[in-house]
Amino acid sequence: MPSTPTTGSADTMPVGDARDLRADARRNISAILDAALACLARDPDVSMGEIAKAAGVGRATLYGHFPSRAELVDAVFAHAVERAEQALSAVDTTGDPRHALADLIASSWRLVTEFRALLAAAERELPAERIRAHHDQPLHRVQALIARGQREGVFRGDQPTSWLVTVFYSMLHSAADEITAGRLPDHDAIAMITATLLSAYAPPAPSTTATASTSIR
Repeated sequence: MPSTPTTGSADTMPVGDARDLRADARRNISAILDAALACLARDPDVSMGEIAKAAGVGRATLYGHFPSRAELVDAVFAHAVERAEQALSAVDTTGDPRHALADLIASSWRLVTEFRALLAAAERELPAERIRAHHDQPLHRVQALIARGQREGVFRGDQPTSWLVTVFYSMLHSAADEITAGRLPDHDAIAMITATLLSAYAPPAPSTTATASTSIR
């Protein structure tokens, strides 16, 4: 006698039911990510239970999709970076590279400010290289702008573009840390970051380059 199929198995479930389950899962994941982003942006120590409640799902559902807090934070951070990339895509990076850089710094800093608590949560749960990897897509825009400035002679060409991108990334994150520590006023951040980066990217004076070359020898 043929065996009776197991009720609800993936092989025997009606196609419509399977689609409904997949749609439900997608809705749950979307609700969890949106709720976690809002909760972590307010409080990096928010509990998984509070996130589940804000998402309108049970803890079992949340843990079914994200078995650990680190996995949830990782997914939420990626979700936030996608939103940031959409916002940064509206920044005009044409024209004078120095003016474009100032606009990009201002827009990037507003996003850092919005998600500072989320960044704090990510720094507790994720390795530093993972956090940097999440920034790769938005940093491509910075890299392209710096490279153009180097070609036009506006930004220094004696250092690799990749290093100048790292300086940009490090400066924003260091400023966020300084504000958190109470050593930098929030309202001074954009001006200080912009002045520091424009100074760091400025082509060195010929005498400075010559002196540096002599000292290296």
